[in-house]
Amino acid sequence: MKTLTSFVIIIFLQSLLVHIFCLHQTSSNGILEYSSSTFPSDFLFGTASSAYQYEGAFSTDGKSLNNWDVFTHENPGKILDENNGDIAVDQYHRFREDIQLMTFLGVNSYRFSISWSRVLPRGKLGGINYSGIKYYNILINSLISRGIKPFVTLNHMDYPQELENRFQSWLNPEMQNEFGYLADICFKHFGNRVKYWTTLNEPNQQVILAYITGRFPPSRCSSPYGNCSRGNSEIEPFIAAHNMILAHAKAVNIYKTKYQREQKGSIGIVVQTSWFEPISDSIADKDAAERAQSFYSNWILDPVIYGKYPKEMVNILGTALPQFSSNQVKSLNNSKVDFIGINHYTSYFIQDCLTSSCNAGYGAFKAEGFALKLDRKGNVSIGELTDVDWQHIDPEGFHKMLNYLTDRYPNIPMFITENGFGDLQKPETTDKELLHDTKRIQYISGYLEALQVAMRDGANVKGYFVWSLLDNFEWLDGYKLRFGLFHVDYTTLKRTPKESASWYKNFIEEHVNRRELVDN
Repeated sequence: MKTLTSFVIIIFLQSLLVHIFCLHQTSSNGILEYSSSTFPSDFLFGTASSAYQYEGAFSTDGKSLNNWDVFTHENPGKILDENNGDIAVDQYHRFREDIQLMTFLGVNSYRFSISWSRVLPRGKLGGINYSGIKYYNILINSLISRGIKPFVTLNHMDYPQELENRFQSWLNPEMQNEFGYLADICFKHFGNRVKYWTTLNEPNQQVILAYITGRFPPSRCSSPYGNCSRGNSEIEPFIAAHNMILAHAKAVNIYKTKYQREQKGSIGIVVQTSWFEPISDSIADKDAAERAQSFYSNWILDPVIYGKYPKEMVNILGTALPQFSSNQVKSLNNSKVDFIGINHYTSYFIQDCLTSSCNAGYGAFKAEGFALKLDRKGNVSIGELTDVDWQHIDPEGFHKMLNYLTDRYPNIPMFITENGFGDLQKPETTDKELLHDTKRIQYISGYLEALQVAMRDGANVKGYFVWSLLDNFEWLDGYKLRFGLFHVDYTTLKRTPKESASWYKNFIEEHVNRRELVDN
């Protein structure tokens, strides 16, 4: 009996030591990881995609042309490899195969977007395309059958070209009604199974690229911001963003008043974020860094959450910034988000251009808040620079960004709806090199570690989605920029796991196992 008692005590102590080890594991860089408790049991680990970048089938089963179909066909020189999304990675026909890849990874959620022109080819004027409804129903059901929760974005950059032709899309308040109609149709047909909705993906980034620099359709801008045949970079972006914000509010209001009680889901919005580090300790540069945030993510989030634009935008733009009417403020206040989605990839140094002159560059002008974005401070770079000119590896900036958002928007849950690393494929790059993607593993590992630190600091983060499941059509970079955990041969469309796919699979397994150990 004494021997048996001693054995039981030893086993108990061993179990206790394993439990403590899992709770307090120190990483190679000395940061203490509370892995088992950092990610709660309902935390979503997933991968992300979007309709235009993935689906292909651009004129199949009743889908109409969207703005990106027209833009890439009429302006092939704008795309790095002069390609388009006509086929993309053909997920429209290969989604079952892709769900098998998700099952291999062990993810419990998949973020995808609805193709507006596949569901409503002519917007409100035309009928519903039930072939499009059928496709998304089958996709949603197939995901759920494998234990993967659909995380659905209503609009990710693409919309029917007819809406641009008819009334200039986001420059017209009518787009709010069109978007509300799309949202209603989607909630009605998919909402009994979809528990996570986001309205718009990166409206801040979309407006900047479409109406300030003019690099995205509808290619509207003016000097010195860009070289377009039409547009006004100091007026139109703020009109477009205003309509997007009110369209978002309309969709949220429809969900909350008509569907949420019965469907028991949640709804939010996704913004692009970057960390902006003052290039010096001067008050001017610190103020410029705050202006950079206000002219970027706060531009959208402040109205959505507080019903008003950031004071930094009001002070600089004056009457160029549209005003919310009392009814619109009421609508915003009655359409509070359940969470915010954060897309995050990089950091910048910020130099003040309001009180001192700057060289021309992104951020240097009025519509950008007079906050110049730089990747270097003398010989010091903002994190590790990469072959992708806009992506700088700075996990600490991610940590700071999450703390900033937690302070500015307290108690609002967040999902990291995109985070990933891009390989710019060069002529000499081999497939073997693309599959041996150690830099992607280092990037994702570093950012996930920073996420855990931010969560221990109090950031209320509920999920993390890698961009992206597959290599895909990366907008102006075409197929030359690869973000996928799985390599895609664009001739055969064969999917092959990269080393990062196995790494992410192991990470998820490790943290799920640690959670189960603690829960038990």
